[in-house]
Amino acid sequence: MGEIKDTYCTIADKAQGLYKEKGSKFMAYAFPVSAEDEVKPILLDLRKDYHDARHHCYAYVIGYDGESWRVNDDGEPSSTAGKPIHGQIISRNLTNTLVVVVRYFGGTKLGVSGLLNAYKAAASDALDAAQIVERTINEIYKVSFAYPATNDIMRLIKEEDLQVMSQEFNVSCSATVGVRLSKTDLFLDRVDKIDSAVAEHIKTE
Repeated sequence: MGEIKDTYCTIADKAQGLYKEKGSKFMAYAFPVSAEDEVKPILLDLRKDYHDARHHCYAYVIGYDGESWRVNDDGEPSSTAGKPIHGQIISRNLTNTLVVVVRYFGGTKLGVSGLLNAYKAAASDALDAAQIVERTINEIYKVSFAYPATNDIMRLIKEEDLQVMSQEFNVSCSATVGVRLSKTDLFLDRVDKIDSAVAEHIKTE
């Protein structure tokens, strides 16, 4: 069995880029996004801010394996805008990333190859300006246990370097922790060996 891939690359924060060609201005904006429903509000804001622009073309890739993606040419000739933007995200091996290119038309048509190049260059400029970060894929578990097992649970959290999201120590105790994907089996195995401890999977993030 190969090693489990439990990291992905994304951008740390919003970044922007610019490309000009024959009077047309291509303003590119890159955003970190973690779900598809984050995309629409960003697009609406940009359409409001640049309501007089001719096109708002975009592409995004979401999910640890880039399984969710979309390209949009917003009225440009088919595949001349969204596809080259998408290509720039993919070529940098990024995910959870949205790039929108806002175009102001300069009066001179650029042709298919000119458009392809312009959208690619604008997207590239924005992504070059972005800080790329590596994140881990974590499985979130809620571990419930009886009070006498507290020390064992705390030792497990410390030794496996788990991320604690919340914990409570009352009559019944629990801790919600983030476990790196590659350590999940080891973590569950150790929880299993602690009397009264039960791990419940909450989500992957």
